[in-house]
Amino acid sequence: MPPRIPPPPASLAVPVPSLHTHCHACLRRAFSATPAAAGRTRPKTEMYAWLATAGQNFKQPQSGYQTNYLTQYAKTSNYARRNPGDKKGTIRTNGQQSRRDSQETDDTAALNEAAEDDSPANSGFEKRPFPLNRDFYSQSVLSESLRNEVYKRVAKDKQSVRQVSAELHIDMRRVGAVVRLVEIERRMRAERKPLALPYAASIHTMVPLTPLTTPPTTHESINDLPHHPLTAPQIFYPTSESRAFNRTDAGRVFSAAPRLPDSHDVGQGGTPKQQPWQDTTVELIGKKRLGLETPVLKPADARIPHGHLVKLEADIAASRNPDRFFGTGTALAQATEGQDSKFTPAQIQERYEARLKADEDARAAMFARKEARAEARRTRVEKGKWEFVVTDVVADDGLGAKMGQDGRVGIRYGVPSQDRKRGNVKIPRRVDV
Repeated sequence: MPPRIPPPPASLAVPVPSLHTHCHACLRRAFSATPAAAGRTRPKTEMYAWLATAGQNFKQPQSGYQTNYLTQYAKTSNYARRNPGDKKGTIRTNGQQSRRDSQETDDTAALNEAAEDDSPANSGFEKRPFPLNRDFYSQSVLSESLRNEVYKRVAKDKQSVRQVSAELHIDMRRVGAVVRLVEIERRMRAERKPLALPYAASIHTMVPLTPLTTPPTTHESINDLPHHPLTAPQIFYPTSESRAFNRTDAGRVFSAAPRLPDSHDVGQGGTPKQQPWQDTTVELIGKKRLGLETPVLKPADARIPHGHLVKLEADIAASRNPDRFFGTGTALAQATEGQDSKFTPAQIQERYEARLKADEDARAAMFARKEARAEARRTRVEKGKWEFVVTDVVADDGLGAKMGQDGRVGIRYGVPSQDRKRGNVKIPRRVDV
């Protein structure tokens, strides 16, 4: 019997798809039976549409003192930038105004509402960078030209900090900080140290700037008062209806001080001892030996940083046409002198500068007396090229109480701190008003 020939083994190789093995429909068939999405999704389409229109405005910062925030662009069909002078609900397209579209989503309405806000905080250039956060406002910073002008007036022209603050509408604390920082910058330039100028330039393109203009642009309020702790409690104080109750009386009530006599009470036709901008005395009430001595709360006219501005406004109001002088600041002398008025613009400016000069002279004399008293307590001993300065220290407050026994704690004053001893009450048990 002839031997059997085994059949050839079956090939495991998968044939390559081709026109000979598959049809055209099989070659185009996808792995999933779910139909493919037709084009882009709606959010992606809106994103690409925004990048092609309003998004083009954020590639480069705006020139000058202008910010480039989202709230400055209305999300409408033309994505135009809204100018500060445009009316609410309108946008500009190539110099022409057009109404915004009637169909809006929630995000579009929020963006349009943010772009059309006409509140005082948004007057001029937009200061709200986040459309959905209406409570956040970007604070302005001083421009380079204004910063250098502040330093020039204080360091070179020898003007007082108070005068520069009143003329440029910048807080006195900021004026002092600007002078110190510019002095440090000039010292670093002299020592050839590197400065972060590109960083500063980038920051100036992101936040609003206060430029140097004529008349000066108001940067911030210069006569704000902090919250005084004596005004925290609510007091019901009975007073006579026939007697005027003013801010001086309110301060004395908060301080638990007796009212002023009628001869010094302005509400009763009296004459105060000093004008508010000249009142630098401290009136104390209470028993000093028992530690109950407290100062009397003065009215706001005597506590504001620029009390002399109160008298300036009084002089302006005393003239015949005060509306002509309001808001002019240092340009009072340039105004046309009024006829038949109590004070002319030149006289108002002269009286204002005289009050500033008198205030600066009084402060300089006070600092000189303080330094003289401090120098009188020092003893200088010269030993060759060395000079030893010895200052006398009084360990008695004049009432027999040594240091450490009148509330001052610490090993240095003789009594250790009681905070870490067991059994001591470390929380307040009463409220002193």
